[in-house]
Amino acid sequence: MESLHRAEWPVDATPQRLDRVLATLFAQYSRSRLQQWIKSGAVSVDGETVVKQRAQIAAGSVVILRAEAEVQGEWLAEAIPLGIIYEDSELLVVNKPVGLVVHPAAGHSRGTLLNALLHHAPQLQNIPRAGIIHRLDKETSGLLMVAKTATAHHALVDQLQQRSVRREYRAIVHGEVTGGGTVNAPIGRHPVDRKRMAVTPSGKEAVTHYRLLHRLRGFAHLSVHLESGRTHQIRVHMASIHHPLVGDPLYGGRQRLPCGASDALLDGLRGFRHQALHATLLGILHPVTGAEMVWQVPPPPDFEQLLQLLLRECGDG
Repeated sequence: MESLHRAEWPVDATPQRLDRVLATLFAQYSRSRLQQWIKSGAVSVDGETVVKQRAQIAAGSVVILRAEAEVQGEWLAEAIPLGIIYEDSELLVVNKPVGLVVHPAAGHSRGTLLNALLHHAPQLQNIPRAGIIHRLDKETSGLLMVAKTATAHHALVDQLQQRSVRREYRAIVHGEVTGGGTVNAPIGRHPVDRKRMAVTPSGKEAVTHYRLLHRLRGFAHLSVHLESGRTHQIRVHMASIHHPLVGDPLYGGRQRLPCGASDALLDGLRGFRHQALHATLLGILHPVTGAEMVWQVPPPPDFEQLLQLLLRECGDG
C-alpha cells in the first residue's frame, strides 16, 4: 500500500539537504525510513526524482513522497480477547492480562498480543511491531499503548525516548522497606545466564523510583515509577537492593515464607506463581491533538487477594 504526500519547502526557508527537508516536512516517519525512500527513488522535487540525501533543496520547492507501507512480518491474526481501555483513530490502550506474551518470539509465534491486535485492526501490519510502543513481561499485567498510524507511532516513540511518558506500577516485594527511594544502576545482559538481565557497568542507563504504600512485616507494597524502560528493569533493580518481587521466578530466589503465617497466607504465597507487578497508570500527550491523557486500572484479582492477605496478617494494624 502506497501513500502519496505532497509538501512545499517554505519560500522563506533556507536551502537544506533533502534528508533534513523530509525529516521536517514528514516528521511522522523515522529518518531511516525516509533515507530508504530517497535511495529507492520514491522522492521527487519539482517533478524530478532525487536519490541523493545531500541534494540541496531550494526555498519554494515542491516535494512529493511516495511512502510505501512496509509489512512488518508474516504474523497471523488471531481472535484473542483484548482488554481495550481506550481507542480512537490514532491509538489503542489495552490492559494486558498476566500470561499473555506481547510480541511473537522463539517459542511464542502465536497467541500473543500482537496476533490479537492484527485481528482487531488489520492495518497494523503496516506499522512497526504492529504499533506496539513498549512491552510488558509475559507475567506482568497492566497498561500498554499501541499506535494505529505512522504519525502516532512516531509521536509516541518520541515521547518514550524523551521520557515524558508516565508509567506507574504496583509491586509487592520481599523485605521491609522503610520509605521511598531511587535505584540508578545500568542494566545489561547477565554475563553468564543469557536469559537474565543484571545490574552491570557495561549496561544501559536505568532509573527506577519507588514509594512505599504499605509497610508490612517481611514485605512491602510499593508504587514504582520508571524513567527508563530496560528489559526486566523493575525486577532487576528491586532484586539488586535485596527486595525482589514476590513470586518472581527469575530474580526472586528461594521463596521466603513468614514464620507464624496462617494457612491462608502460606497457600496464597505458594500459589502466587508470577511476579507481583502491575502497570497501573499510563499518561501521554495525544499523538495528534497534544491533549494530556491518563489511564489507570487496578491490579488483577490475584494480586489484590494476596495484598489483602498480607495487610490482614502482616500490616501495622
